[in-house]
Amino acid sequence: MPFPKIELHVHFEGTIAPATLLELARKNDVSLPADTVEGIAELYRFHGFDHFVETWLLTTQVTRTPDDFRRVVTDYAAQAARHGCVYIEGIFSPAQPVRRGSSWQEVFEGYCDGAQEAHERHGVEMRLTPDLTRGATPEEIDLAVEYSLAFADRGVVGIGLGGYEAQYPPELYAEPFRKAREGGLGSVPHAGEAAGPESIRGAIDALGAVRLRHGIRAVEDPALVRELAERRIVLDTCLASNICTGVVRSLEQHPLPQLVAAGVPCTLSTDDPAMFDTDLEREYANAARVGLDPRAFYEAAVEGALCDEASRERLRAAGAAYDWPPASSASVSRTETAPS
Repeated sequence: MPFPKIELHVHFEGTIAPATLLELARKNDVSLPADTVEGIAELYRFHGFDHFVETWLLTTQVTRTPDDFRRVVTDYAAQAARHGCVYIEGIFSPAQPVRRGSSWQEVFEGYCDGAQEAHERHGVEMRLTPDLTRGATPEEIDLAVEYSLAFADRGVVGIGLGGYEAQYPPELYAEPFRKAREGGLGSVPHAGEAAGPESIRGAIDALGAVRLRHGIRAVEDPALVRELAERRIVLDTCLASNICTGVVRSLEQHPLPQLVAAGVPCTLSTDDPAMFDTDLEREYANAARVGLDPRAFYEAAVEGALCDEASRERLRAAGAAYDWPPASSASVSRTETAPS
């Protein structure tokens, strides 16, 4: 039986398997630049972060209806459950399907229905953290916050910020994040992926971030690393993602071990698993290759989750009930394949 896992950084749009992507494209009459599973795999050979975002925007246009959004969530919950996942905070970007003709209500209802069904069918507890899209119009940003607050009773617990990080710094979004925080939502923006420490500081200071998605470029500023450790600001890290988008050159050069050694609480997630040809098992196998302990990721995720206290206690109990191996025995053979 796999050890229990918590995933706090996964974009539902990036979980769609190539075959399902093609099926949805046909159903919704969406033209893609590839019409085979092999062709989609070729599309997912990224030449850098900006190319990844361009491809993400291109391929994720296939979801159009509430049932599409619901299906994407439940499909991923089934996969994650097989890998031992007990809790997910999933991301979706509502402005994108709205631009393609869906209504805000349809998007939020579809994802919230999916989260409820995921728990009922697969036993995975799920919360939602919609992303505001960098570069979106002020109206789109305001409506995303408005609907996130309106669906807080359906499992929306936070808001994020995704897209072209280097071009749109966090400070541009201080006011909508303030509204969201005042309404009870947690702040979990992307920062420290395509931009450096200044982006991380902006996310913390201007957006009131309680957790950061990625955040790995904090290692460029030792004082910032110490601050993250002292303030217990959790980083949701993704090994395969960082390598596939060129943010990090190789697994061996990934700063995650350095961050963990400095006392920064870090979790482990897949980000966009279908696009990066990864899953939770492979993420943890590669973390073990560089000497990292799965239990530490689990405990950091319990600490950083935006769930209610009753759910947090259930997660603590699930972790405590598992007979975790010592950190040294959690490693896997160096012959395991790392993302390249």
